[in-house]
Amino acid sequence: MKTTIRLVIVIIVLALALGGIFGWKYLKMQDMAERNATPPPPTPIEAVTITSQSWRSALSSVGSLRAINGVEVANEVAGVVSEVAFESGQTVSEGDILIRLEDSVDQAALVALEAQAQLANETFKRYANLLPRNAVSQSQFDEARANYQAARADTEQQRAQINKKTIRAPFDGVAGLRQVDLGEYIAVGTPIVDLNMLDPIHVDYSVPERALNQVNAGRAMELTVAAYPQRVFRGEILAVAPSVNESTRTLDVRAQLDNADGALRPGMFAEVSTLSPESREVLTLPRTALSFNTYGDFVFRVAENDQGQTIVSRQQVTTGSARGDVIEITEGLAAGDRVVATGLLRLRDGQSVDVTDGGAGGGEAEG
Repeated sequence: MKTTIRLVIVIIVLALALGGIFGWKYLKMQDMAERNATPPPPTPIEAVTITSQSWRSALSSVGSLRAINGVEVANEVAGVVSEVAFESGQTVSEGDILIRLEDSVDQAALVALEAQAQLANETFKRYANLLPRNAVSQSQFDEARANYQAARADTEQQRAQINKKTIRAPFDGVAGLRQVDLGEYIAVGTPIVDLNMLDPIHVDYSVPERALNQVNAGRAMELTVAAYPQRVFRGEILAVAPSVNESTRTLDVRAQLDNADGALRPGMFAEVSTLSPESREVLTLPRTALSFNTYGDFVFRVAENDQGQTIVSRQQVTTGSARGDVIEITEGLAAGDRVVATGLLRLRDGQSVDVTDGGAGGGEAEG
């Protein structure tokens, strides 16, 4: 009897315990279901509108920037550096002193030569006065004149030698890194500093021979460099080589660009576009509005569903040429469509959003 009562009590306790556990789990599942039934708040996004712009067709090339004038300044005579008159990276003007070489011995020699020239000049003048009175012969007069001219030439030669010990900037430009030190002995032809004229600046590039009719002096061009990927630099073709390279069947082209801020530097690699005179209408978007998957480029277009909610839908697009941070859309969108401007990774197809207009999608009109 007692065993039966104990067994009943154990069964009742286990039933209460299991009932409590299952009841707690049921209440928790109900709470989660209620939470899932409440839709998440709309995701805030910035939208941009597809715009139409006039773009010129472009012939793409790669090139290298070079200074209009760029030299490695060196000395013509040997000597010890007595003065350094510039700093690395300094902007200098034509004729500015860069360095001086010690010239005390040369200056002393110049004084002696000037004295000899003065004596020769006085002798020549004296003979010139005596010649009409036949006090000196014609040969003596000619010799005095020759001595004076030779002494004067020796003096000028010494002055020129001294002037070569003052190295000056041959043109306006920006000095590179100084390569000599104060008190250093430098032999003839020692590199002192690189000097480059940066404004304006040239770019040299090549185009295929079939593009000969697309390049001529005065035609507009533009380029981008890795240092400023969002910036487009514009200029015009300066000259076209008169012959085609027989090895590569390409034509060398040189263009000139303004570079007042010194952003472009000689030696930079550049992506060059030679623009055609005709323009065409294109649809444009910022690059940030595009994303890529295994099926190609896509955007999130902003639309409304049947309930009147603002949602985003994934739209595959086909892209064309690019201008800086703006890219051409050839298929998939129409002028006036709105798409998400940035932050595409946090969105999914059909997601509810709260839109803030980010303006037009094309940015600055090109060419």
